[in-house]
Amino acid sequence: MKIYDITPIGKPRMTQRDRWHKRPATAAYWAYKARVRLLGVTLPEAGYHVTFVIPMPKSWSQKKRAQHNGQPHQQKPDKDNLEKALLDAIFDDDSRIWDGRVTKVWGEKGQIIIKTQEGAEA
Repeated sequence: MKIYDITPIGKPRMTQRDRWHKRPATAAYWAYKARVRLLGVTLPEAGYHVTFVIPMPKSWSQKKRAQHNGQPHQQKPDKDNLEKALLDAIFDDDSRIWDGRVTKVWGEKGQIIIKTQEGAEA
């Protein structure tokens, strides 16, 4: 199991214009990709379980934080967009990926937790 201290973000919908006009959403996405690469995050082609830990808002009370810590995150960003952003950051061509599991939960700080199945090499 590997834990990376990085706040996950979902891949934004992008247009041709985003190549020269940097919207805040796309600028954050490019920065996220650079950070993932800098940390050396890796995934095997199959047999992985990625848990995205989404940080709880600072405005939440301690009681609400305690109730939600580790619980399922059922809001945006969607889990498929989180996975898409991670795969795009790691692989130039992610079409080789054929088996993986994704979970998203609430937490105190943003993290990406990667578990690989036995026999799968990251």
